[in-house]
Amino acid sequence: MVYEAIPRTVRIILLGESGVGKTSLILSLVTEEFTDHVPPKAEEITIPADVTPEQVPTNIVDICLTEQTIEQVAEEIEKAHVICIVFSVDKQDTLDKISSYWLPFVREHCPEDYRKPVILVGNKIDLIDYSIIDNIWDIAEEYPEVDRCIECSAKTLTNVSEMFYNAQKAVLHPIHPIYSIEEQELSERCKKALSRIFKVCDLDGDGLLDDYEISIFQKKCFDTPLQLQVLDEVKSVIAQNIAGGIENECITMKGFIFLHCLFIQRGRNETTWTVLRKFGYDESLELTQTYLYPNIKVPAGCSSELSYKGQQFLTQVFEKYDRDKDGMLNPTELKNVFSCCPRVPWHNLRYTVPTNEKGYLTLQGWMCRWTLMALMDLQSTSAYLAYLGYNFLENDTQKSAFHITRDKKVDLAKKQSSRNVYQCHIIGPRACGKTSICRSFLGIAHKRLKAHTHERSDGSGSDSSCISTVLVYGQEKYLVLREIGISRVSDPLRPHEVNCDVACLVYDAAASRSFEYIARIYIKYFAESHIPVLIVGTKGDALVTRQEYILQPEVFCSKYQLLAPQLLNIRENKHDVFIKLATMAAFPQFQAAWILFSKHRLVMLLS
Repeated sequence: MVYEAIPRTVRIILLGESGVGKTSLILSLVTEEFTDHVPPKAEEITIPADVTPEQVPTNIVDICLTEQTIEQVAEEIEKAHVICIVFSVDKQDTLDKISSYWLPFVREHCPEDYRKPVILVGNKIDLIDYSIIDNIWDIAEEYPEVDRCIECSAKTLTNVSEMFYNAQKAVLHPIHPIYSIEEQELSERCKKALSRIFKVCDLDGDGLLDDYEISIFQKKCFDTPLQLQVLDEVKSVIAQNIAGGIENECITMKGFIFLHCLFIQRGRNETTWTVLRKFGYDESLELTQTYLYPNIKVPAGCSSELSYKGQQFLTQVFEKYDRDKDGMLNPTELKNVFSCCPRVPWHNLRYTVPTNEKGYLTLQGWMCRWTLMALMDLQSTSAYLAYLGYNFLENDTQKSAFHITRDKKVDLAKKQSSRNVYQCHIIGPRACGKTSICRSFLGIAHKRLKAHTHERSDGSGSDSSCISTVLVYGQEKYLVLREIGISRVSDPLRPHEVNCDVACLVYDAAASRSFEYIARIYIKYFAESHIPVLIVGTKGDALVTRQEYILQPEVFCSKYQLLAPQLLNIRENKHDVFIKLATMAAFPQFQAAWILFSKHRLVMLLS
């Protein structure tokens, strides 16, 4: 079944047999008194938002078959949000016509995938001294669109305002998305949504809501604290009605879900809907697009990073789900983190961020992974923060979880980067050691490296990234190494493969024709750019081979005012190359100064 979004105006129509009191009900609501002189049909009435309990403008439409054609009535049904079918409690035939005529008629003129809520209204209860509600349950079971039944009297004004209020509620707080009348149970979608809400509000991750967590939930959802006596009464009701609902004086998920089922059974749909909407759910119990994806723009030349609030929130999430407090998230704990999300967003963590020897995420690796995600896919990062409850716990949209950096042109003009996350592209010919450099950056032992190749999405090769932290003059920065996979030397680099904060051009020092490739890459793509470049020769532990190129690496670097080639022995797992790369990214205009002062400044940096 498809559910429409909440309307900004509620349109109520009254159907029923002639003489049941439809017009009288409308006039009694408006004038607050009963009149014996009732016209055949009331004009359409608009009730302003400020005088309705739900603060929504409401249009009330009277239907009269003697003055309107069937086509006109059908058109009104299509425009209505909720339909009140009125019958007279003292005339059985008017009640019989509800199931034999009116409900089928309404269904016929509603879309098949959207049944509008129906309120059955028994008018003229002043004429009888008994209730007829029990006679209506069979109708409600056959027609699930029947939201509720209400008895009233236009003459004595009994339940008249309540009738229209319930009609509003049927639209604004519909029962069918959240509750199955046939099964007398919450819908599966509602249970799933409430399970996520419970996990978000379970601040310490122990599977229970204690008094403090309940008070936070109550205040943020309803803007009012929950009195201790009321809380004790709620717990007592749960304990008396469902086994396992209360544990150690705390509410379990089972008890939390039961409580909402009880609210709905007692006609308090608005309570559950208030909670659901506070957590971003729409009428179909899906998280809204505006909740998941707030409008965050990243102008050209800028990038997205986690703000302090974003980092703080994610640290709290890590600590919450690290149940054994060993400073790592094992596979079970990681799965639990994302149990309230559509899926676990990450794969192959071992080769992306720092982990322990088993591949478990440390706090450093956890923050690195989110930092990489914020940089590469801001939209998905925003959505997952929403799934994890950032909006609720921080009482803000995900915009506050991110920092949009200034334009890189400003960094160049000021000769210093304001960023905390730097992108380094690792470029070189096949089998030159690019992957080894990336894994060495993550501290993965050389003996565990496995040879592999990357394939582009277009079939000619692909890129992979890894991230870790580096100290730049005592400040922790994130360095993203993105491996640019090229299958053939003749393949051109695309703009997004060139654009970065610092480039690392890699050649195999033991292969005589390896340097020529990166020399041509530098001249073609980087010589005239503002991107700092570091040339690295891998396999520095092997016999260094003379390169078959017009200039040897040292001479080439001197000619183009680059730092001298850095010979790297992967097995030694030294990180000075990565410190140099991050520092060059932080100070992009200091290429010449690097050459003049590299020895002194790097000695100070590494000491």
